[in-house]
Amino acid sequence: MPVLNSIAANAEEMKTWRRHLHMHPELEFDCHETAAFVAARLREFGVDELHEGIATTGLVAIINGKGEGGTIGLRADMDALPMPETTGLDYASTVECKMHACGHDGHTTMLLGAAKYLAETRNFSGRVALIFQPAEEGGGGAGVMVEEGIMDRFEIDQVYALHNVPEIAVGNFYTTPGPIMAAVDEFHIDIKGRGGHGAYPHETADPVMASVAIAQAIQTIISRNHDARQEAVVSVTQIHTGSTDNVIPDTAYLNGTVRTFEPEVQDMIISRMEAIVAGQAAAYDVEATLRYERGYPATVNDADKVAFAAEVAREISGADAVQDDTGKEMGAEDFSYMLQERPGAYLFIGQGPGAALHNPNYDFNDDISPIGASFFARVVEKAQPL
Repeated sequence: MPVLNSIAANAEEMKTWRRHLHMHPELEFDCHETAAFVAARLREFGVDELHEGIATTGLVAIINGKGEGGTIGLRADMDALPMPETTGLDYASTVECKMHACGHDGHTTMLLGAAKYLAETRNFSGRVALIFQPAEEGGGGAGVMVEEGIMDRFEIDQVYALHNVPEIAVGNFYTTPGPIMAAVDEFHIDIKGRGGHGAYPHETADPVMASVAIAQAIQTIISRNHDARQEAVVSVTQIHTGSTDNVIPDTAYLNGTVRTFEPEVQDMIISRMEAIVAGQAAAYDVEATLRYERGYPATVNDADKVAFAAEVAREISGADAVQDDTGKEMGAEDFSYMLQERPGAYLFIGQGPGAALHNPNYDFNDDISPIGASFFARVVEKAQPL
């Protein structure tokens, strides 16, 4: 079965929705205009219930099928990124330093396309819960929606999500059972020394040298303390200190990211980082404070739901266009919070050649909206048949 005919017929309308959203990006939980646009479309479609204001601007819409059954959740993220756009398109962002550079405008459009079809046809049993989520790029909106009780409140049994990928062939899908995306943490290290004249370093407690030593030592955690058979990344991404060539500063600051899959690896990295910061501070006669922030947990797919979702994807795009055991990636995704609560699957869908995600020249490919919408719709019909 290819793209559903009635969804394909809505392709131009879906393009209009997506480009409107692209022109009006919003950040994190502040997705008020986006949520209002989504709510208006859902009311036009005739959903049975519409619940707004979840996690500030999140929505859950309920569509009832024609028979008794469970509830399946479909999720789309709505927020943009705090960055300028350089595409020069006639529908480019109209908001300075805000841009849909990750395709969440497209994800929202795909779920709206599925919503319209499902509300019209209702060829399924039970219910579908359409989850439109703010704050994926920062703030963990999925986690907040879970904390506010959407899984129990709407009796969601299973949950699915899609993410676009540039440079993968249009309509190709890939996923994997078990962990697919890493847990993401960040660390901040503040160093306080004693500054002075660059000509008299013996009179100072140099935070510059301490910051360099700490950065180098942190990079040995993966190479010398970690089992190479388990995936993990530690990256120092910022060092800020000093103001001119002949002054040793008082302070320095380091920042970076940590990506892991297993909680015990995460705990080891934290322990080693604490020891390194304390030891290097003593060695260089400075004060150093580590602030470690645990972020999104690993995104872990249910093996049975992956097999099911891949079967649906093959119906839409063909057997050769779907890979269901591609392994883990070190990126992160807050859909992980929903998968901690309910079994489900997270899949990637190719959108063809183009700029990378989070690039100022990125643009979502509208050609894949009917494909993603068809996938969502068939997941519901196949999981909960009449």
